[in-house]
Amino acid sequence: MSTDLLMTVACLACAIAMFLIGRPRSDAVALIMIVALSLSGIVSVNEALAGFSDPNIVLIAALFVLGDGLARTGVAQRVGDYLIARGGSNERRLVVLIMAVVGVMGSVMSSTAVVAIFIPIVIRIARQSGVSRARMLMPVSMAALTSGMLTLVATTPNLVINSALVYHGYQGFSFFGITPLGLPILAASIAWMLFARRFLNGTGGAEASTRPSLNDWVARYSLEGRAFRLEVGPDSPLVGQTLGHTGLDDDPVAHVVAIERRTRMGATVLPATADSSIAPGDVLLLDVESASFDVETFCVRYALAVRRMSGAYFTDQTHDVGMAEVIVPPDSSLVGNVARSSAALRRHGVTVVGLRRADAALVQDLQATQLKVGDTLLVVGPWIDIFSMQSVERDIVCLAMPVESDAYVPVPHKALHALAIMALVIAMMLTPRVPNVLAGLIGCLLMGAFGCVSLDSAYRAIHWRSLVLIVGMLPFSIALQRTGGIDIAADAVLRVAGNWGAHGLLGAVFLLTLVIGTVISGTATAVLMAPVVLAMAAHLHASPYPFAMTTAVAASAAYMSPISTPVNALVSTAGGYRFREFFKVGSPAALGALAITVLLVPLIWPVFPR
Repeated sequence: MSTDLLMTVACLACAIAMFLIGRPRSDAVALIMIVALSLSGIVSVNEALAGFSDPNIVLIAALFVLGDGLARTGVAQRVGDYLIARGGSNERRLVVLIMAVVGVMGSVMSSTAVVAIFIPIVIRIARQSGVSRARMLMPVSMAALTSGMLTLVATTPNLVINSALVYHGYQGFSFFGITPLGLPILAASIAWMLFARRFLNGTGGAEASTRPSLNDWVARYSLEGRAFRLEVGPDSPLVGQTLGHTGLDDDPVAHVVAIERRTRMGATVLPATADSSIAPGDVLLLDVESASFDVETFCVRYALAVRRMSGAYFTDQTHDVGMAEVIVPPDSSLVGNVARSSAALRRHGVTVVGLRRADAALVQDLQATQLKVGDTLLVVGPWIDIFSMQSVERDIVCLAMPVESDAYVPVPHKALHALAIMALVIAMMLTPRVPNVLAGLIGCLLMGAFGCVSLDSAYRAIHWRSLVLIVGMLPFSIALQRTGGIDIAADAVLRVAGNWGAHGLLGAVFLLTLVIGTVISGTATAVLMAPVVLAMAAHLHASPYPFAMTTAVAASAAYMSPISTPVNALVSTAGGYRFREFFKVGSPAALGALAITVLLVPLIWPVFPR
């Protein structure tokens, strides 16, 4: 073994060790490896940094932005509402629907983003259906990981493997090239979770987050029974009036905190400012502070109709109506004044509905209560106004945002635009004349042009840590190839499994990839395994495609460990799962993926084509 190979293997071992202990961060490890390999002289500086100009890196960044467009326009939330409507309280039906939808969505956007969006949706589904969230969240992670096996762009390892094929002079996979494998594995995963969910006990997410929920605040500030949804009739005297003219914006007994208005794209929620006008069909979200308030008399007076509410204090409108807990600092102009009359809060379209002082809630006379330093206020209004207030207001300091704020949809009226753009991107990727990276960039530009994303949100959506990790690990392929390490690794696998036949070789590749992917990220696993399996194919004079496809599937089959992927880490925290639950449920799923892969790959991509 040459000195250069020893140095390369030592660097690789150090990188894997740092990945395992989690110190430093994975992207920092990648940067360290770029520097180390460059200083060693095994690769040049230009070769070490060449990954930053790789088209697949740009494509991955573009896919993050496209996924953000789907999230910001509320496509995922509408899917969640559909699941609640169709699934009801039938646990088996809910599991099938959730896994199918997560799998399909994860095939065109980041699986991590899909899981982050679906965790609050599934928790809400579990709460409304009476099913333990621990039995519902593990299927989400399994479907999200399996979604990486449905399309070429579904997950980063697929693109890494495809890039390695192209780099070695082979034709890459098509957009739906992996789908014939992914669909049977997704179906098998759904069938397995219908049985295996009984093993999931978890803690129900009791330790999932220290952040409060809207329901927590409803109880903390004694808001039960104070909310009404009242629809404005066409003959109502309120039609054409402003809230300020009617006095409903700051009435001490009953005041409007937001206005729900129907549009062609669905309902939207408007802030309740003094200048807000009232139109026929509007739904007034009314907060009532007095127990003696007679809603029937109020409705008769203003020609209003009571509309159903399924949640306490507008918690069934959490897509649009939000809350925030704020505190009055010493230098605030609110000290000594009444919060409800504050011009600072009114201009943001939020309303104070709760006040706590000395650890006790003041449930009445908020209109007459003068504020003191340290008072904690609960404000209600459209999410967009709450975020605006939080970022610019100096008279209050935001203490906490509820977990539901993560599901905020900034531009719900752009959902059809986002879906059309995503369909166009997929169509372009299916066209040989348009490179995938150009299709992704065109989609990003269209998302921005139609207002689905902003430049700031696009930059925030890109998972830079993943990109740096990929770029930092790519030089290992060059170093191992140049020093003969890849040939040695390929020969070792062939010595062990060379006599096992085509199916045995594919099984060995799958298991090796799976073992590595259980302890380090799937992306790093794909970067390390891609040159090895291509070298194996060359040694055997076999087709590279079955080995590359097996590696891609195995890199996404990290079902067994909560630390192997952000998807499992998110669900592990939210569901309160322990390692043994991942291993007990994930191991059979991984073996099932192995069996399906070994069975189908040689049929679709013959190992030794004639």
